[in-house]
Amino acid sequence: MEPDPKLLEILVCPLTKGPLYYDREKQELVSRQAGLAYPVRNGIPIMLPDEARPLNDDEQRQA
Repeated sequence: MEPDPKLLEILVCPLTKGPLYYDREKQELVSRQAGLAYPVRNGIPIMLPDEARPLNDDEQRQA
C-alpha cells in the first residue's frame, strides 16, 4: 500500500522542513538534508524523528 501522491507533494521533513523523496523499494520517505529515512507503514508515513532510521554512508553519498 503506497501513500497518496497528493500527500507526498505536501510533506516535508519535520526537522529540516526540506523535501522528502519516496523510496518505493524500502517504503520510506528520505530526508537527505537530515540524513534520515522515515518509514511508511500501511500507506501511512510515520513522521516521527524517533521512528526514522539514519541513512548509511552509501545512501548519504547518493544524496
